[in-house]
Parts: sequence; structure tokens; C-alpha cells
Amino acid sequence: QVHLVESGGGLVQTGESLTLSCVASGSIVSIRRMGWYRQAPGKQRELVASITSARSTDYADFAKGRFTISRDSAKNTVYLQMNTLKPEDTAVYYCQLTNFRFIEYWGQGIQVTVSS
Repeated sequence: QVHLVESGGGLVQTGESLTLSCVASGSIVSIRRMGWYRQAPGKQRELVASITSARSTDYADFAKGRFTISRDSAKNTVYLQMNTLKPEDTAVYYCQLTNFRFIEYWGQGIQVTVSS
């Protein structure tokens, strides 16, 4: 079993920054990809950003230029640096891991609230 624990969320004002962290632990088979998703009230969960084992990254259009995903492989940790936050970034953010067997794991989510 793999456990993902997110941290770093909270309440910020428009224009401020937050950095989310996600630590993976447990029976981790080689990690293929880690990513961040988010889900706002009444909306579907959507990809924010992802990073592969080769450190190839992918960003949603709304994240490009404002968010940066990074990974510390030695610590099984993925980060999401979020700058210039907007009220529409308010959501629960989820960490996701895909291993080389294509099994997916999810964290419990962490709230990010951006006040106007």
C-alpha cells in the first residue's frame, strides 16, 4: 500500500503564493509519474500539473506561467509552487502517484482557499 500525504495548503489572499508538498510512503514500486489535481465545489477533478520519472512536466493551461511542479526523488516528494493565486484557484488539491505497473494512488486532498 502507498500513502500520500499532502501539506502546505491554507488561506491566502489574491496574488499571494503557496507551496504544496506531497510525501509518498509505503510499498512504492518505481514511480512513473506524480501529479497534482484539484477539484472545486460543483466541478470535476482536473489536472493541475504532473511530472514523470524523467522529469518531463505537463501543466494545465491555467497553471502555465504561475505554477511549478518539482520532485525530490530521494524523498519521494513532489511539490507544487503556486504563484499569483486567484480566487478561481480555490479548490481541494490532490496528490496522485502512478507507478510503473500503472497503479494509481491518491492523497486525501488539501484545501487551498484564495480570498479576493
